[in-house]
Amino acid sequence: ILHVNVTAHPHAAWAAQQVVEALGPDAPTAARLIRDRDGVFGVVFDARVDPMGIRQVRIAPRSPWQNSFAERWVGTLRREALDHVIVLGERHLLRLVRGYIAYYNEDRPHMSLAGDAPIARSVEPPSRGRVVALSRVGGLHHRYARAA
Repeated sequence: ILHVNVTAHPHAAWAAQQVVEALGPDAPTAARLIRDRDGVFGVVFDARVDPMGIRQVRIAPRSPWQNSFAERWVGTLRREALDHVIVLGERHLLRLVRGYIAYYNEDRPHMSLAGDAPIARSVEPPSRGRVVALSRVGGLHHRYARAA
């Protein structure tokens, strides 16, 4: 996950700015942007994203399965984090989602990566000490590491 932000009232300029921030100078380049036909993606959005050289692929109306990666990630976020808390506001939601993304990228085992995280971790030998649980996402999840 490269970038996340939260707003109660998204609009085209805000959505376009999120794409610009996600694909900043340190991020990998993107060839395509798969998106739905939401009204937030309008002329203002296109005017900001098209000059970046990203081809926009619009999925068919009412066809979320055509953007399966995004749908799967949103489902994972809900099941593993948001279904377990009462969100108190926009700032609280942003803090929860950013904490979960850090956990998702750095600590959460992914079957497709042979049990590793997207940001790879080194194997810690038993000689490094006992295993301790490090709290993540406000205690909803943990990273297990050896204490030196």
